[in-house]
Amino acid sequence: MAAVPREEIFEKVRQTLVDALSVEEDEVTEEATLTGDLGAESIDFLDIVFRLEKAFDIKIPQEELIPRDILSNPDYVTDRKLNEAGVAALKAAMPHADLAEFEKDPDIDKISDVFTVGTIVNFVEAKLAAS
Repeated sequence: MAAVPREEIFEKVRQTLVDALSVEEDEVTEEATLTGDLGAESIDFLDIVFRLEKAFDIKIPQEELIPRDILSNPDYVTDRKLNEAGVAALKAAMPHADLAEFEKDPDIDKISDVFTVGTIVNFVEAKLAAS
């Protein structure tokens, strides 16, 4: 299977988010966060995943995109912040995400800031490359 150009992946992700979240195309930039900038709610993530699976003909296990097991593991979380082992586990589980800012203040309530459009594009790009 030939590699899909990143721009093509981005355009499909953009259209998916426009359709799922009823936002304008120009709002969907690589830097836009799904919850903060585009207004996605937790229920929207199910719809987004379903639409991405259909658009790219891939399967996305829920924990693969959002590793909730890490965020709720008492070995990794103290006072609602990930400890060093938790951050390491998150990095391993989410190689598609830029966690640099999150690492500075690993408050699990701020994890949604990690989910940018670019994170989704990176994730899909990696899934397609692996298939």
